[in-house]
Amino acid sequence: MRYFLKLAYLGTHFHGWQIQPNGYSVQEHVNKQLSLLLRKDINVTAAGRTDTGVHAKEMFAHFDWDERLEDTSTLVQNLNKLLAPDVVINDMFEVKPYIHARFDAIERSYEYRINRQRSPFNHNLAANIFYPLNLEAMQGAATLLIGKRDFSSFSKSRTQTKTNICDIRQAYWEDREAEWVFYISADRFLRNMVRAIVGSLLEVGKGRMSLEDFEKMIEAQDRKQAGQSVPAQGLYLIRVVYPEDIFI
Repeated sequence: MRYFLKLAYLGTHFHGWQIQPNGYSVQEHVNKQLSLLLRKDINVTAAGRTDTGVHAKEMFAHFDWDERLEDTSTLVQNLNKLLAPDVVINDMFEVKPYIHARFDAIERSYEYRINRQRSPFNHNLAANIFYPLNLEAMQGAATLLIGKRDFSSFSKSRTQTKTNICDIRQAYWEDREAEWVFYISADRFLRNMVRAIVGSLLEVGKGRMSLEDFEKMIEAQDRKQAGQSVPAQGLYLIRVVYPEDIFI
């Protein structure tokens, strides 16, 4: 049987999602506590790999079990008692045995939060940018991202992806009084892509890059021409979409 976990986590104290030798990851933490609860080694596979310090309001991960779990709600409650307060399981449900949390996701959405005013409450949960920015220009540049094309300009080099083509379906800014929030959704994202996009949009907002320059930068497929990546603390995975027929 294959089960999906719907979870959320604060990434501040984790070295990203994926297990790695030089730091404690969300995946390692979930594996450890779920294995302890089920008394068998469990390895969960997620919809994506968030980097160190990146948060997730909605993430899905799957694991396999030999027989049907009859009381998943109690299992979720007991698992949450074992997990650190930074990680919460919101649901567990059975899916068809061939469904893969990563490869069967058809859309992912992120938001990037920027503090416009100093605050003692969320200074480490968003990027702090207190200088003026041209939101209208950044909104115009965001619309240029929409479409299916090669986004190598926003990707880390030497990745293992076979293609850097992504289909960006939405990209826009929201003004939430003390915050500016960038929203983006696509079929897939490259490593460091969203943070590099936001860094480039900020160059437009500062007046250092025109809309024409922004378009040329995308077409160049050259990471060196894009803006610097913004800090991880402002990035949140907020939504993962699957076909409706995956559920049992």
